[in-house]
Amino acid sequence: MKRRNFLSLIAAAAGHAACAQSNGTASPKIPVLHGPDDRSGTAHPLGVSVLAYKVVTADTQGALFVAEQMMHAKGGTPLHMHLDQDEWFYVLEGEFLVEIGGVRQVLTAGDSVLGPRQVPHRWLFLGKGSGKILVSFAPAGKMESFFEQVAQTGAMPGEDKALFASHGMVLLGPALTA
Repeated sequence: MKRRNFLSLIAAAAGHAACAQSNGTASPKIPVLHGPDDRSGTAHPLGVSVLAYKVVTADTQGALFVAEQMMHAKGGTPLHMHLDQDEWFYVLEGEFLVEIGGVRQVLTAGDSVLGPRQVPHRWLFLGKGSGKILVSFAPAGKMESFFEQVAQTGAMPGEDKALFASHGMVLLGPALTA
């Protein structure tokens, strides 16, 4: 998916959410302020990181899910692909190695890249200290549910093929190493 098409999708999802709010089918949302808290007022530990939900699935009637992942050590995701979701990465702080469709690129603050649906991808936080990456999924699918389940373990997503499959993804290989 081209960047322009993805941005149009995000704008449409935001517009859809605004329309839902204006016709009474959804309640107005309070802002999610800076920090580890999310829409529910909690943080979701994932091993070397903490995830904070910024836009939850219910906010957009399933059109979009956005989370900020705050890294406190090196680590990342295994090679996987989403069957029905486009995934957009925007680096807020730190240095990340992202691999999409076999192409690797180092991203730093202000850089972004789209991982289109059905294209294998993974990423790794490389930096020293801390890092932050904003990740969005359109449509939301079962991604919020996936992170809820993984956060119960307190670890990064492992290599459980059944877990990935039950949330609309295919696990294809291990995580990147530095």
